[in-house]
Amino acid sequence: MYYVAALLLGLSGLFYSASRHELGQFGADVCSYGGTFCQSPVLVFAGAALAAAWGMFVSVK
Repeated sequence: MYYVAALLLGLSGLFYSASRHELGQFGADVCSYGGTFCQSPVLVFAGAALAAAWGMFVSVK
């Protein structure tokens, strides 16, 4: 589950920088496929936080 959280955190950063037009043409392509996530990358970040919390919850011994 931590791998999923790390992947979602990376995607959150990608969508954030694409929404700020910092990636050039690649950012435009990213936003054309994931427009909702470019408008609010906090949704992906919240998913990463939930995945990390779930991972900590299920790994408690």
